[in-house]
Amino acid sequence: MTVARHYIMHAKEGMDAELETALRAVADAVRPLPGCEGVEMLRDLGNERRFVFIEKWADIDAHKAAGAVLDKGLFAPMMAALDGPPDGAYFDYLIR
Repeated sequence: MTVARHYIMHAKEGMDAELETALRAVADAVRPLPGCEGVEMLRDLGNERRFVFIEKWADIDAHKAAGAVLDKGLFAPMMAALDGPPDGAYFDYLIR
């Protein structure tokens, strides 16, 4: 059962390019991990500071296991560019 881990993030004023760069680095690190079935990143056309980051995983356990092996240093640039914590949730696919 594939699940999606969905995050909505907002960049600090003037930091949207930095957040985009940081998210690209996270995506590149996540893609090859066991259980990852893909990563998507979207930017809101009406608000360039708002991003949606979607990870697709074989299951929730695969996502949690990947978190344990990911280089935590990847997250420092992302956290520095964020205007508050990410809003994250797991989703089931109902239609694909």
